[in-house]
Amino acid sequence: QVQLVESGGGLVQPGGSLRLSCAASGSIFRIDDMGWYRQAPGKERELVATITSGGSTKYADSSVKGRFTISRDNAKNTVYLQMSSLKSADTAVYYCNAGVVTWNYRPLELWGQGTLVTVSS
Repeated sequence: QVQLVESGGGLVQPGGSLRLSCAASGSIFRIDDMGWYRQAPGKERELVATITSGGSTKYADSSVKGRFTISRDNAKNTVYLQMSSLKSADTAVYYCNAGVVTWNYRPLELWGQGTLVTVSS
């Protein structure tokens, strides 16, 4: 079974920091792009950031660029999202996403189960 498992969410005060992790496991031949999305209460899921297997990054908009950093460890099949200067507007369920090719060369798009980040005093 190929899956993504997230960790690192929780409650943090405004201005604080948090790091999310997402590890891929199973019969994986290759992982292509990985990314983080988030869904705030009452809103649609939105892209936060993506990273290629070579480490090139893109951030969805200026609201997170400079505060959030996406990175990955290819040896561990893991993607991270370092979040700093957190605001209440960052409160959301964060989902990781990955394009994966399995050992039998089947392409899959995987989603993590989601991890809740709450920014509140």
